[in-house]
Amino acid sequence: MKNDNLKGQYRVNEQIHAREVRVVGEGIESQVYPLYQALKIAEEHDMDLVEISPNAQPPVCRVIDYSKFLYQLKKRQKEQKAKQVKMEVKEIRFGPQTDDHDYNFKLKHAIGFLDDGDKVKAYVFFKGRSILFKEQGEVLLLRFANDLEEYARVDQLPLLEGKRMTILLSPKKRETAKKKVNLADQPKNEKVVVANSVPQTNSEDKKENE
Repeated sequence: MKNDNLKGQYRVNEQIHAREVRVVGEGIESQVYPLYQALKIAEEHDMDLVEISPNAQPPVCRVIDYSKFLYQLKKRQKEQKAKQVKMEVKEIRFGPQTDDHDYNFKLKHAIGFLDDGDKVKAYVFFKGRSILFKEQGEVLLLRFANDLEEYARVDQLPLLEGKRMTILLSPKKRETAKKKVNLADQPKNEKVVVANSVPQTNSEDKKENE
């Protein structure tokens, strides 16, 4: 069925209606030819004439084996589909007075979700009179976003909706995060080298003076 759909998208050989077309193809100079001459060129190369740009003036046709053309098209579609990342939204729930142990446990889970390429929707649920602690909930979510700064960007700041205050985070690209870590480590290493080289030079000078 999928191949049939692809076939229906393109006119081939005698299905082409234009009086003249621009012919392109491997080893073929791009020129405008009358349709009958373009069909003859394709026949001489033992290939097909495929209309790839019907809305161009004149339409563009490629000299290529039609089955090979469909194969390349299908392969390209698969590659594009593979590049499309399916991003899920994972929810993490907090209470307005979450302790550090529970907080760190959920922070670890959030890092795992972000590393997998998923979004994280964290929220504080206010039950009954706990709505009085909504400021604490906001502080908690902002702390959560700050602790995940290396892994995520904030799509939505804390927003109160009914009994929930929600924040939405999206994963950062891993390469960007790695570059930041490497850049942060580099100055430290340079300082260590300089610090170690100074005492060695002084000790050698003292020996020479003695």
